[in-house]
Amino acid sequence: MDTILIADDHPLFRQALAVAVGAVAPGARVVEAGTLAAAVRAAGEIAQAAPDDLRLILLDLKMPGAVGYSGIALLHAECPGVPILVVSSADAAGAADEVRAFGAVGFLSKDADLAAIEAAIAGALGAPAPAAAGEQPVDAVRRELAQLTPTQLKVLLAVLDGKLNKQIAYDLAITEATVKAHMTAIMRKLDVRNRTQAALAARALGLDLSH
Repeated sequence: MDTILIADDHPLFRQALAVAVGAVAPGARVVEAGTLAAAVRAAGEIAQAAPDDLRLILLDLKMPGAVGYSGIALLHAECPGVPILVVSSADAAGAADEVRAFGAVGFLSKDADLAAIEAAIAGALGAPAPAAAGEQPVDAVRRELAQLTPTQLKVLLAVLDGKLNKQIAYDLAITEATVKAHMTAIMRKLDVRNRTQAALAARALGLDLSH
């Protein structure tokens, strides 16, 4: 069954998005999540149970557990073939291009009326994966960030928070050796030489911005 994941921490807005989904795709199953962790978990469970069922993710940038554009990056890593439509109160002028750079198919302001939301959902359901043609150097790094695995992204976000390997290992229930292995992979993918440069690259690309 076609499934659409709605990730937003406001129950009333999730309800409004569910109404819009019902109008556009009346036969689709709606799964709701109020935190980023719940959204990533739900996406993973759906993908594992029925890989082709998840058709679209509607995502708010300002969710509990999200840092900047980390929600897009994490969900894109978990389900790389699923379109992500960002529906957020973030400034459209500053966020629309950024969300596409991190793997989303589009951006819609929460101020949009129901008809506009329905149209955006309909468009996203038929949207292809974002193209990388004609990219600038900064876009290439963003693309590499979008290719990190969910665990690698969690490790990178923890580094942005200033956590040590021991703390990261405890939080993610993995060994310090595994944390080091993930950091090695992250640095290789981002073409940097140490964790400080990796953190600076992530910050420069907006992963720690408050959107």
